Amino acid sequence: MDKNSAWYALFVKTGEENRVKERLDYRFGGSPAVMIPKKIIKERKNGKWYRRIRNLFPGYIFIHGVLDEHNYKQLWRVPGLYKLLCTDREPVQIPKREIEVFSHLFDEEDTIQESDIFMEGDKITIISGPLTSLQGRILKVNKRKGRARVLLDFLGEERVIDLGVNIIEAAK
Repeated sequence: MDKNSAWYALFVKTGEENRVKERLDYRFGGSPAVMIPKKIIKERKNGKWYRRIRNLFPGYIFIHGVLDEHNYKQLWRVPGLYKLLCTDREPVQIPKREIEVFSHLFDEEDTIQESDIFMEGDKITIISGPLTSLQGRILKVNKRKGRARVLLDFLGEERVIDLGVNIIEAAK
């Protein structure tokens, strides 16, 4: 995909993101490209820990490519799609600087992996993983759930998301 192509956000029915993505891929044949950002988190069920893949922004899908008049009209024929993020009937392009923040976080499958963090008292040091560059934006670490609450500035708003982390305790 051309790096100079624009990114757009679509509002879709929450829980239907994957179905809408399949429909968009079928209708457009991969151009524009469709992306659903995901995260890996740990969840506890019946006393056992499982790693689950969840949507980073439930109810949102992102497309990357040229959104000409033909593609714009085709979008509205896709079931489950509510609207395209617009201002004054013009589709809003997501600023490149915001996409750059996320681009280094994702792997090939558009998933944010867990980060390794070292906790000592109230200090947090990120050892590896996608949160390495987001040190100053961590709001809270939940040791019991193995998650970090992170504040991100995206689409002109501050959004709080939970991401999976591996907490490494100091040797005693």
